[in-house]
Amino acid sequence: MFINNFLIGLIIHFFMLLLLLSNLDMAVEVTLPKMGESVAEATIIKWLKAVGDPIEEEESLVEIATDKVDSEVPSPATGILKEINFQEGDVASVGDIIAIIETNGGAALNESPKQEIPQAQPQSVAQVQARIEVVQEQVSKAVATTAPINAEGSFRFYSPLVKNIAKQEGMSTTELDSVPGSGKEGRVTKKDILSYISKRGSVPTSTSTQSAITQLVNNPAPSPKAAPKETVPAKSYGSDVEIIEMDRMRKLIADHMIMSKQTSPHVTSFVEADVTNLVKWRNRIKADFQAREGEKITFTPLFVEAVAKALKDYPMVNVSVDGSKIIRKKNINIGVATALPSGNLIVPVVKKADMLNLTGIAKTVNDLVGKARINKLSPDDIQDGTFTLTNVGTFGNLSGTPIINQPQVAILATGAIKKKPAVIETPEGDHIAIRHLMYLSLSYDHRVVDGALGGSFLRKVADYLEQFNINRDY
Repeated sequence: MFINNFLIGLIIHFFMLLLLLSNLDMAVEVTLPKMGESVAEATIIKWLKAVGDPIEEEESLVEIATDKVDSEVPSPATGILKEINFQEGDVASVGDIIAIIETNGGAALNESPKQEIPQAQPQSVAQVQARIEVVQEQVSKAVATTAPINAEGSFRFYSPLVKNIAKQEGMSTTELDSVPGSGKEGRVTKKDILSYISKRGSVPTSTSTQSAITQLVNNPAPSPKAAPKETVPAKSYGSDVEIIEMDRMRKLIADHMIMSKQTSPHVTSFVEADVTNLVKWRNRIKADFQAREGEKITFTPLFVEAVAKALKDYPMVNVSVDGSKIIRKKNINIGVATALPSGNLIVPVVKKADMLNLTGIAKTVNDLVGKARINKLSPDDIQDGTFTLTNVGTFGNLSGTPIINQPQVAILATGAIKKKPAVIETPEGDHIAIRHLMYLSLSYDHRVVDGALGGSFLRKVADYLEQFNINRDY
């Protein structure tokens, strides 16, 4: 038995060495990169190169889109685009191999693609390793069938991962005990159980170990064909309508809004704020601010500053919910909802807003909004928001009832600033004056933010805006 295992090991490593040497440096895999902590997949929007085209390292290869942002994936190497694994419109997961670039020194960049011939194609290092693992697995099973698996009794140790996989697949204890283990002392590894599930214990029985290895490496099992989709009858809308198909971003926004309403019981509170001092201050300094800083100052940075201060006073609004756990965030990262020229919406994030002065907030907001409108936001620009601000007053609206941006628990809408007559209380008595007034509305998740907390927080934001120091610097 020892000799058989020794010979099998030598054969496997011999083939491993041959295959790695024959394929090394011939192909580079292009994988879908990680684009943020919560982003698991992306849609292929447009290939910028075709199969056979030369490409330089760091040159843009493909445009992708997530539910957060659109971006481009650069080439990891110089060579020729040999293979495209996902077509435009397909959805790929992070880590998927979306393309292969040939970097063999023997292939000139200006050569036209060669015609396909019926011979073994070059394989990447990862593909070779994956097939060799399958060979090792099959050989181990073949050897295991010639000797008792475990003579110590029916008890076997299983890792939590193996148990979880078995539970998800509906495997009984008896069936799990029958899975051959290749780990230490015959333990079942993740690879063992996944192989068992996919093959249900089938073992190759070729008479020659070497021929079995060669066959498995060069002729992988074909992928199962997808089940045919059911045909849905076309719906007729008549001739007096125009049918407009939602674009990708609109579909994602729709799904996100539905999910938010299904997740959080929404409650909305309103206050009216007198922002006369804030308006007068901005009118007085805006020309000087632009001359000195090279930036315009809008009302949005002033709102962000007030929200950041109020979140420090009421940290339980700066949270998210995970099941029965409340996750309180130490950083105050305020998302600013931004309308795009297409009519869609995106929410870039001002990170650590409470640590920035007003000038820093204004520059950050202007930079994020500018990049959003020309589709140049990076994945990091839209990650990790803890609270969202949306300015419906930009469109002349007095107020709104915004939908929470999950997994946050609150969102503030600022309405249009209007001149109105208002009663002013003074030590000399009350009088009526023309004031700049606006409505603020806060939608919050009633699972964790009660009316007292939500109402107090909203009132605090209004207080910071009303008590704005007209003589302050920026």
